[in-house]
Amino acid sequence: MTDSEDISISANLTPLPDRVGVDGLEDKWRSVWDEDGTYTFHNPGERSAVYSIDTPPPTVSGHLHVGHVFSYTHTDIIARYKRMNGFEVLYPMGWDDNGLPTERRVQNYYGVRVDTSLPYDPDFKPPFEGTEGKKIQAKDQVPCSRRNFIELCERLTAQDEKLFENLWRRLGLSIDWSQTYHTIGEHPRRVAQKAFLRNLARGEAYQKDAPGLWDVTFQTAVAQAELESREYPGFYHRIAFRFEDGTPIYIETTRPELLSACVALIAHPDDERYKPYFGKMVTSPLYHVEVPVLAHPAAEMDKGAGIAMCCTFGDMTDVEWWRDLHLPTRPVIQRNGRIIMDTPDWIHDGQGREYFQAIEGKTTFSARKEVVEQLQAAGEMDGEPKPTMRMTNFYEKGDKPLEIVTSRQWYLENGGTNKRLNAELIERGKELNFYPDFMRVRYENWVHGLNGDWLISRQRFFGVPFPLWYALDEHGEPDYANPLTPSEDRLPIDPSIDVPEGYTEDQRNQPNGFMAEPDIMDTWATSSLTPQIVTKWAEPGEENEKFFKSTFPMDLRPQGQDIIRTWLFSSIDRADLENHCLPWANATLSGWILDPDHKKMSKSKGNVVVPNEPIEKFGADAVRYWAASARLGLDATYDEGQMKIGRRLAIKLLNATKFALAIGREDENHHVGEPASATWDPKDVTEPLDRAAMAKMAKVVLDATESLENYEHSKALETIEDFFWQFCDDYIELVKNRAYGTAESTGAAPSPQAVKSARTTLGLGLDAFARLLAPFLPYTTEEVWSWMHAGEGSVHRAPWPKPLTYAAAAFKASPDLLAQAGHALTALRGIKSKAKVSMKTPILSVMLNVSDEMRDALKPALGDIAEAARVTGRITLRKASDLMEKYARPKDDSDETAPAEATEEETIVVADSELGEPPAKKPKH
Repeated sequence: MTDSEDISISANLTPLPDRVGVDGLEDKWRSVWDEDGTYTFHNPGERSAVYSIDTPPPTVSGHLHVGHVFSYTHTDIIARYKRMNGFEVLYPMGWDDNGLPTERRVQNYYGVRVDTSLPYDPDFKPPFEGTEGKKIQAKDQVPCSRRNFIELCERLTAQDEKLFENLWRRLGLSIDWSQTYHTIGEHPRRVAQKAFLRNLARGEAYQKDAPGLWDVTFQTAVAQAELESREYPGFYHRIAFRFEDGTPIYIETTRPELLSACVALIAHPDDERYKPYFGKMVTSPLYHVEVPVLAHPAAEMDKGAGIAMCCTFGDMTDVEWWRDLHLPTRPVIQRNGRIIMDTPDWIHDGQGREYFQAIEGKTTFSARKEVVEQLQAAGEMDGEPKPTMRMTNFYEKGDKPLEIVTSRQWYLENGGTNKRLNAELIERGKELNFYPDFMRVRYENWVHGLNGDWLISRQRFFGVPFPLWYALDEHGEPDYANPLTPSEDRLPIDPSIDVPEGYTEDQRNQPNGFMAEPDIMDTWATSSLTPQIVTKWAEPGEENEKFFKSTFPMDLRPQGQDIIRTWLFSSIDRADLENHCLPWANATLSGWILDPDHKKMSKSKGNVVVPNEPIEKFGADAVRYWAASARLGLDATYDEGQMKIGRRLAIKLLNATKFALAIGREDENHHVGEPASATWDPKDVTEPLDRAAMAKMAKVVLDATESLENYEHSKALETIEDFFWQFCDDYIELVKNRAYGTAESTGAAPSPQAVKSARTTLGLGLDAFARLLAPFLPYTTEEVWSWMHAGEGSVHRAPWPKPLTYAAAAFKASPDLLAQAGHALTALRGIKSKAKVSMKTPILSVMLNVSDEMRDALKPALGDIAEAARVTGRITLRKASDLMEKYARPKDDSDETAPAEATEEETIVVADSELGEPPAKKPKH
């Protein structure tokens, strides 16, 4: 496109409001967007015409905080930008409403707990309807059936989701609210169950009895990705095992309560202290159970005594030793975190059995205390326990250290045991575009460090059930090796309610009948499929198939950096297994929000800010400005000062646009007239200063576009904002008299073409700023757009500015001219400031020192400079050589330093000036 006629901008100007402000814009435009379907996704049927976003579904377990506003704003900026670039944007919203956070909230909110033995009560009423944040102890919670509990979960999440939606709408997220889903909803359940059945059929999903991490509080297995390592206080206890002749060998342990579960002593194969003992047997203190002394490279020679108990199981190292050395299993800790009630059959010594009986049923803490006292009394402990801090695994949402319990669980391959898949997932990570790129290493480190497959089963209640049953034999024992599965057309199913083919309900839990799989899927097992959920993967029907082909693989996954190992990785794993590709092309990772003390905001720390507060105080656009100012991948501080700047920017855009549009439309009463049309054609920009402004605009559009294409929203905002203030503070001030067609200082009225040039530049400039700032300040830009383009639709469906429009108006002008003219105006106004006189005081004459390259360029702009600075006489431009004398300094033979250079501001310096009389003050009436 080269013809200026093709790149002109037609405007339909409306009457302007008497007063402008940001208050009230949110309610005004939000309702318009809803009515007009501004953000509705219309499937064009072509993948190249769609930009699809895998929006993070927030966990529905209470209130959002400004950290959510922060990251979701980043996504919305990209969605709006892509929409303005002609894409149909699939921008859905989901709610992650299953899993432990929801269960905890429901238990506390309603004061209930699940008792699976209870039948469903259709008239059940919970004892509470909200507890105002007070925690209800388990002993005070009323039992209810699983189905009743699930209904309460659904009721409360529906309430929470409405509040969340209202907040997102107020923030101005351009979400298509017809494209919403719930991770516990019918469609996501069908997708999760269908994907699992296909994983099972291909052998990628399997079950086994194995030692795994277990949270005793929540009574559920925990996956590797959900671990959090924390410091935990403890004590080292130096304990004596003995050889047959009574010679002691000492180990140091922080968990003496596991002494009865000891199956071996382990030392490093190169440890000279213990090489003579490898293969020999020793007897454990108290229980007198024989265990071997063995070698394993994972033993740490410099930790404690250099030799350690292997107990089944104290930590994951015990599991590694147990597996590699084919050791027996002697579990003593139950799922509830207490010592087993029956004395183990491997303890034969009578006194040893009495020692164990003293700890039966105790918590690990109480058992530890008891065993220490027993060891001290028996003389088997050397010295007193020594305090220490140790790193211990916790469930990320738990309060107690995890135990390791053997149980039957479901696993999904994720490269932890399959080297081929591991290498494949590493390659997938290399294919993915990470923004910022340094986040890539976190993904790679996680995949390289996997030591087991993904444990996807949970012993909870509110979640997607495994679509499985098991046949029972004549003794009522389940056949776990051959699960019964439904056909895909029956999905979603609940095995606790639905019946497998070939059986009837009265055969449930009966010999020769069937039983339902009691476990549910981990919440990440559903969330990992959000790309498939929102793109309608494997849904029957021609329209659904068309939808999937035009939206998958998706374009963008925005998310927090803290869930790379969980959500991002698990989504890649599922897509690789099922679709044999990446689920999306790009991933953007946000940083943390820090409080004013630079601590991460979190509910547990009590330092969160509810987002309604700053939105109410400063407005949604101002809060969005603060969020948009932060770079991807870096932490940002909650800063109300930034929000104030954002509010000021929004108000300035309103005022500047109103000023520019009002020029030429005022009657004798100074009220804006009737609606009018206008055409801002680049070929009408003829004056050097106007062309310089358009040259700068072309560069700004080019740079901002490049930044947004690279997901650098903060860099784009900075580029746009810097020029916006220059445009307002310099350009508008310099040309407003010419735009009005007046000549208050020079006395020579501007030509009609010069007036038109200024007005066209103002129109093109403010139109461009409305579009450029639209992704960042959606409410304010929609308001000013409505003044310029009434009846033409939303600015958020308008095309993104193209550099060519402004380059055509620039006609080889230098964008530096505008900056230099601005510096000249600043220098001239500085004369008056220094003299402490009004800015309306005329300057009778002035001499400026100007750099060589700008001396000739500034001449055509002197008329605008004189009008803006009220210079009634002559402006003389002196050569730069005179100016540079100011900076020259002598140097001797030892001085290799070049003369200092003038800064950009100093290239225009007032050398001499004469002021006129200040204008007389108008008499007060």
